[in-house]
Amino acid sequence: MSIGDGGDRLARVALTWLTEPGNRVVWQLVQAQGAEDTLKQIVDGDVPDASLRTAVVARAGLGDPRRVAEVALRRGERLGARVVTPSDDEWPARVESLATLELDIPGRFNRDVRPPLCLWVRGGRPLGEALDRSVAIVGARAATPYGVHVTEDLAFGIAEQDWTIVSGGAFGIDAAAHRAALSAGGSTIAVLACGVDRPYPMGNAALFERIADCGLLMSEWLPGADPLRHRFLIRNRVIAAAAVGTVVVEAAARSGAMQTMSRTVALNRHAMIVPGPVTSAMSVGCHELLRRYPQTRVVTTVAHVLDEIGKIGEYIAEPARVAGHTRDDLDEESALILEAMPQRGTLGPEQLAARAGLALRTVLQRLSLLETLGLLTRRNDGVALLPAARQGAERTAMPPPSPLSAPANGEVVKANPEGQPSPAD
Repeated sequence: MSIGDGGDRLARVALTWLTEPGNRVVWQLVQAQGAEDTLKQIVDGDVPDASLRTAVVARAGLGDPRRVAEVALRRGERLGARVVTPSDDEWPARVESLATLELDIPGRFNRDVRPPLCLWVRGGRPLGEALDRSVAIVGARAATPYGVHVTEDLAFGIAEQDWTIVSGGAFGIDAAAHRAALSAGGSTIAVLACGVDRPYPMGNAALFERIADCGLLMSEWLPGADPLRHRFLIRNRVIAAAAVGTVVVEAAARSGAMQTMSRTVALNRHAMIVPGPVTSAMSVGCHELLRRYPQTRVVTTVAHVLDEIGKIGEYIAEPARVAGHTRDDLDEESALILEAMPQRGTLGPEQLAARAGLALRTVLQRLSLLETLGLLTRRNDGVALLPAARQGAERTAMPPPSPLSAPANGEVVKANPEGQPSPAD
C-alpha cells in the first residue's frame, strides 16, 4: 500500500515504531479514538502510563515518528512489501482474538499481548486467505534428527491437504516445516521478529526468498528492524492467534515454543504435542506441556493433526492396528491345534490331540480346515506347520509398533458425501 492510502495507515506504522507491538495501552487508545489521534496524543506527551511515556520519549529522540513511517512505507514499496491493516480485506480476522487474551503469568510480555496495529507482508497471496486454513508447527532450534524427520513428515502431509504451514523461520523445527511445505508444493508463512527485509538467521536467507516467492513473509516491525531477543517473545502471540492450531515438535524446558503453546491454550486453539524419547532434553518441554495443560492432544501422524484442525467429518484418523493374519480369525479349537504344533518337525493326530487337549475326532475335522487355509500340511509321518503359520506366530509374539512407525493406518482419510470414509486424494 502507498503512503497516499490514508493517515490511519501511516499512524499505525508510526505507533508500531514508537512503541513495541502488542502494547495494551496503545491498542486501547487506538480502539477508542483511532490511530491518528492516538499518535498525536502520544507525541504530545499525553501518555497515561508512566513506563510507556518513558519508552516513547526515548524512541522519539531518534526521529519524528511520522517521518520514520513515511520512509518505511517508501522502503517497503521498493522491497515489494505492503502494510496490511484491519480495514483491509486481507486482514487476518483471527488475530483479533488477542483483544481478550489474559495470561495468569507475570511479566511485561505476558501483559502486552494485544492484536497488531498493522502487519508488513511480502508475497503475492492475500494474507487472510492464506491463514484461513493454517496450522503452526514450532519447536526447538537445536532439533534432533528425530524431530526434523517427524516435522518434515507432518508439514509435507498437511501441506498436501491444502493447509498453510505457519512457523517462525528459525533453524531446526521451523526451517524443516517451511521446507517440507514448499517441497509439497504447498503454502507456508514465516512470521518474523524483525523486518521482512532482514533474513534472520542469515543461514536461512535462501529459504526466506523461496517463501517470499511461494508463500508469505510477515512481521509487525518496520523494514530494517533488528531481531532483538524480546521481539521473538512478542511475535509468538501472533503465531498462536493466526493459526487454527499449533503443533509443538521438540521443545526444551524453557523455550519460545513453550511460550507459544501457552498462548495457544489460552486462546482455545487446537494445541497439539508430538511426544519424544523421555531421555531427550529436546522433548522435556513437550512432555511438560502435556502434564501442564490437560487440553493438549498427542499427535504422531498427519491424520491426527488433520482430525484435530479439520471440520467435523472432514477427516477421519483411523486407529493404528497391527497387520492381521489368517490365524486371528480361527475358531478356538483350530487355534489350540495350531498352538500345539511344534515349530519344526511333525506330530501324528493322536499326539496332537493329546497336546491340544481335544478329542481325536475334533482334531481330524479341524486339520482339513487348517490345510485349506495353508497353515498345516499332512506328511507320511504326521502333520507339519507351513511357513505362513510360523510367520503368524512370530508376528503375534512381537510387541506392537510405536505410533510413529505405524504407516498403514496413519493415512489421511476423508469423508465422502455419503459420510463413509474413503482414502484422501
